[in-house]
Parts: sequence; C-alpha cells; structure tokens
Amino acid sequence: MPEKGRGNPEEALKRAYKFLSYRPRSEAEVRAKLSQLGFPHKNIETTLEKLRSLSLLDDESFARGWARARAEGRGYGPLRIERELRQKGIARSVIQEVVRETFGRNEGKEKARGLLERRFRGKDLGDRKILNRAIAFLQRRGYRSSVIAEVLGEPPGDD
Repeated sequence: MPEKGRGNPEEALKRAYKFLSYRPRSEAEVRAKLSQLGFPHKNIETTLEKLRSLSLLDDESFARGWARARAEGRGYGPLRIERELRQKGIARSVIQEVVRETFGRNEGKEKARGLLERRFRGKDLGDRKILNRAIAFLQRRGYRSSVIAEVLGEPPGDD
C-alpha cells in the first residue's frame, strides 16, 4: 500500500521519531520498521545516520538500559536477556559486555535466589513436584543450570 512521501528523507526521519517516541529502540528495529513502511534503502541509511548523530540511536546504551530493566524489573536472567537482545539486532560483543556488566561474576545468583524466595515462599522445595516447578520457573526466567543448581543446593545437572 504505497503512501505519499516514501521517497522523502524528511518523512522517513519523521516516522523514525514517532517510532522512537514510544520507547528506546535498537538500530535494527528502526531499520526494519522503516523498511516495512516502504522507504528506500538510501533514505533509511540517511535517517539512521541522522539519529546516531543526534544520539537518539545508540545500540550500546539501548542494550544497557534494556538489560537493566529486564533484570531488575522482571527478574530475567542472563540467557533470556541475551536472547532478547539478539532478537533486537544487537551485536554479540555488545551483548556479552552488557550481560557481564549487569550480572557480574555471580551470574545473577542473588537475583535468582530472591525470585525463588518470593515465588516459592512457604513451599517445600524437598517435594519433587515443587522442586521441578522451581527449576522450570528459573529456566524460563533465563538462568543457567549451574546457577539454578547452586541456588537450589543441588549439584549441576546435565542440561
């Protein structure tokens, strides 16, 4: 469905501003959105360059903010945050750096322990069924098997 102004770089910039007004975005997200809207490659690249020069598009700061918000706000672990950032088109080296900064050496053990205490307060983790639920819960949140095993006081499994 062609619309007026698709060859116009100002229109591409206007659409990018609108897209960025909802929440911060990665460069790949903005590129995909402008492409989906039917803008030519040349206009997309010009728009991305302009947004970078205005400091409105910075994958590294976007990734830091995203990781911090997901770890603190939702209790997500490093694996889940890595996956989400990959889906957002963030470079692998940036992802590794940001996850290391966010979780440090303990890989989120304290966050996982806190999540477990809140979610399974008063439950008997000695019961195999409840223990399996706790393991699945932490896996869905994106914690490594070694972290889960340590938090639950079990030796690491084969996952």
